[in-house]
Amino acid sequence: MHGNESAHVEFEGVSKSFDGRTLVVDNLDLSVRKGEFLTMLGPSGSGKTTCLMMLAGFETPSSGAIRIHGRSVHESAPRKRGIGMVFQNYALFPHMTVGGNLAFPLEVRGLDGVQCRERVSRALELVRLDGLEDRKPSQLSGGQQQRVAIARALVFEPDLVLMDEPLGALDRRLREEMQYEIRRIHKSLGVTVVYVTHDQEEAMVMSDRIAVLRGGDVQQVAEPEVLYEEPERSFVARFIGENNRLHGRVRRVDGDICEVETGGQTICALRVAPCGPGDATTLSIRPERVAISPDSGLYTNELDARIEDITFLGDHLRVRVSVCGRSDFIAKIPNIVGHGAMLVGDEVRIGWTPTDCRVLDPDTEEETT
Repeated sequence: MHGNESAHVEFEGVSKSFDGRTLVVDNLDLSVRKGEFLTMLGPSGSGKTTCLMMLAGFETPSSGAIRIHGRSVHESAPRKRGIGMVFQNYALFPHMTVGGNLAFPLEVRGLDGVQCRERVSRALELVRLDGLEDRKPSQLSGGQQQRVAIARALVFEPDLVLMDEPLGALDRRLREEMQYEIRRIHKSLGVTVVYVTHDQEEAMVMSDRIAVLRGGDVQQVAEPEVLYEEPERSFVARFIGENNRLHGRVRRVDGDICEVETGGQTICALRVAPCGPGDATTLSIRPERVAISPDSGLYTNELDARIEDITFLGDHLRVRVSVCGRSDFIAKIPNIVGHGAMLVGDEVRIGWTPTDCRVLDPDTEEETT
């Protein structure tokens, strides 16, 4: 036995190449705690599904080690790993009833009829589909079919469940319902879940921790709130939620605070990435941290801006302004009495604190992912 004994799953120095040249996964180190809901989040091509397939045994690492409960699984066939799997396309047997689909993984494990019926009944109750065991998958809605797929992954009582974009085929309303349903099931059973998605909102709702991947490399692993409030890299700040990015150069460093020149202005911000005077950097600030028309002297950073657009979004307004040479800087302000005094074209003051603005690695990518 090797590695971290408190971890349920471990990737140690895992790399994967399909052509011998390009690394889809690059030297991955990642631990998943027992009973944790960990999401691998990233854009298409980031390597998240490949990681899941290697853990399940459907792909073989090019190098490195994967361990479950401290034991290497490289020589174990997928069916010997005792892992429940849920896929986007449900993968149900169309000719079998719901009960037959759930009984199948039990029968191949040699359970008798009485045990099968008991476990099928418990699994259907868990996903709130009691009484539907005699229906065929074609007689169920998409949400019900996905519940059956989840029940089938859980029916043989594994302690590790892998889910690969399981909600991708559902409409928005059903997807949101199933997010909370999967979270409820996870909490009630205490199983370890490794979940893959490209949807950052989905990851934020469901996860204990999130591993953000980019180009086969883990950018940051943390709780959802930490990823949002304390991104360590520009890519994480850009990928998790909406944020404003200002590109500039460090002018001065004083402890944890930097002065950064950007767009003809000097901004004070919290130093996160290692940097010194003259270094290129990207400043990141969340729109809800930006105040409009603050009282003079309230914020260290106060700048003149021009309102370019105002969008009403119910409980808040999304205000786009021109500042620091950019016309796409966003502020989100509560929908309160008096907001109608602001109009497109108005000259305003905006402000924020240094600790709400983070000095990150330079990132000139302007596309959204």
